[in-house]
Parts: sequence; C-alpha cells; structure tokens
Amino acid sequence: QVQLVESGGGLVQPGGSLKLSCTASGSILSIYHMGWYRQAPGKRREFVARITSGGSTNYADSVKGRFTISKDNAKSTVYLQMNSLKPEDTAIYYCSGRIVAVTLPDPRDYWGQGTQVTVSS
Repeated sequence: QVQLVESGGGLVQPGGSLKLSCTASGSILSIYHMGWYRQAPGKRREFVARITSGGSTNYADSVKGRFTISKDNAKSTVYLQMNSLKPEDTAIYYCSGRIVAVTLPDPRDYWGQGTQVTVSS
C-alpha cells in the first residue's frame, strides 16, 4: 500500500507565499515522478507542476516563474514553493505520484487527499 500525504495549505493574502509538502510512504519500490494538481470550485482538476526521478521539472504556464517544485529523495517528499500568489490560485492542491509498489509489477498513479489553498485579502 502506498500513501501520499500533503501538508502546508492555508489562507494567504495576495502576493504572499506558501510551501506545500507531500510525503510518499508505504511499500515503495521506485518513484517515477511526483507532482501537483489543483482543482478550483466549479472547475476541472488541472496540472500545476511535476518533477521526475532525474530532477527534470515542468510547470503549467499559469504558474511559471512563481512556483517552484523540488524534492528530497531521502524523505520521498516533494515540495511546492508558491510565491506571488493570486486569488486565482485558490484551489484544493493534490499531490500525485507515479510509483511502483513492492507488491505490484507496474507503476500506478497515486493521489493524496488534497490541501486547501486560499488566496484572499
């Protein structure tokens, strides 16, 4: 069993910063990549950022230059540093990982429970 647990969400004023964390745990054999998605009220879930096992990153155009994804392999943790936050960044942020579990031969996509980020004055 593999679990992803996010933390770090909250309420922040426009222009402020937040840092999200997501830790993968359980019977993990390898992690292909991990990333972040978000879903605002009434909208579809959308891609935010991703980092591969080799450290390559990519971002949604809407967050480029403001958000930075990073990881700590030893802790199986991925971070999302969010700066210059805007009201339109308000959403539930979900961590996702393509992970090979010890008990399963193929990689699967796992999701965290989500953490709320609200940008408001």
